[in-house]
Amino acid sequence: MKYDLRKMEKKLAKYLDEDRYVHTLGVMYTCTALAMAYGCDLEAAQAAGLLHDCAKCIPNKKKLKMCAQHKIPVTEFEEQHPFLLHAKLGAYIARHKYDITDEEILSAIACHTTGKPHMTLLEKIVYIADYIEPGRDKAPDLPFVRKLAFSDLDECMYEILKDTLAYLEENPKELDHTTTEAYIYYKDLHLRRGQNAQGLPGSIHQPE
Repeated sequence: MKYDLRKMEKKLAKYLDEDRYVHTLGVMYTCTALAMAYGCDLEAAQAAGLLHDCAKCIPNKKKLKMCAQHKIPVTEFEEQHPFLLHAKLGAYIARHKYDITDEEILSAIACHTTGKPHMTLLEKIVYIADYIEPGRDKAPDLPFVRKLAFSDLDECMYEILKDTLAYLEENPKELDHTTTEAYIYYKDLHLRRGQNAQGLPGSIHQPE
């Protein structure tokens, strides 16, 4: 194996609280199951799932300070909502503290909170696994979304982003534009695929 996952687990346990660590293991196992279903690299899926929240328990003020120290770009929205920085800061930590060199793993960690248009297979797997892992119980329609995750990742992305926006739109100030862009992309894909299924004009474009 390229990465010593057991060693990573032991190291990570020192930096996460108990609930976050249990969640992290749930995401890693779910990533692995989805990777098996879709032919994604298993080790990459395990590493990305394991490290996706490696910066989660860093206090928000320290997140901002670390981003400044390491020249990690911070948007105005992220400055006002520093909890979101655990994704891109997590990618930095995964590279420099856990010796992750695979750019796709790092990208999957960096976008697992907001999503984005044109996500790769691994990026979608980590994003979805974070939403559906066995410990999650508050999101709407979880049984349906969990089943959908193992039959159609793009449709699953659409359903998750739709529910996420419906929740966040109750407080628009909490809505990051990247999440909106991701939703628009996967909604468009959903509609185009529906048109194709009905024999209507409209080409299908697949995520790169």
